[in-house]
Amino acid sequence: MNLDQQIQTLIDNAPQDGTTPQVVEAIAPALKILAEQLQHPEYYILQTLDQSWVVQPFINVDQPQIKKRVIYAFSNLEDALSYANPDSSSQVLAIPLPVTHILFQMVVLEMPDSLCFFETPNNFQSATEIKRSEIQELIQVYLKDYQQRRQSKSRKIPPNIA
Repeated sequence: MNLDQQIQTLIDNAPQDGTTPQVVEAIAPALKILAEQLQHPEYYILQTLDQSWVVQPFINVDQPQIKKRVIYAFSNLEDALSYANPDSSSQVLAIPLPVTHILFQMVVLEMPDSLCFFETPNNFQSATEIKRSEIQELIQVYLKDYQQRRQSKSRKIPPNIA
């Protein structure tokens, strides 16, 4: 599924409350910009049996005082399973998700500080990190534009329309 199809699925599956699909459509360009920085259309996310995403602590070896909580996204199933189940007794699953859906979850999830995308199979030493703050800042730009457009449309309606 290409990025446009992924975004359309997000819009179609949004709660039909009169607002959410339009908001998802408004932030779609931000999700697409971020997704285009990555190499794969889908990644495998580690998930517990209760369907919660696995959040891992991350400590930078060079700066041990900096601690983060991250979600790892793997480019293939084998890497995800080998990372999740080194002893095969783990209660963790690897589920494939479209990249835009993973990015969108960072809007609603409170826990992780970053997403780390392992782009190259069998390489756990190098990942593309996208920080929650970067996602939120970019989305805010598009939300602000959306809100301004809505306000300007509502001002065009004459007060004595009845």
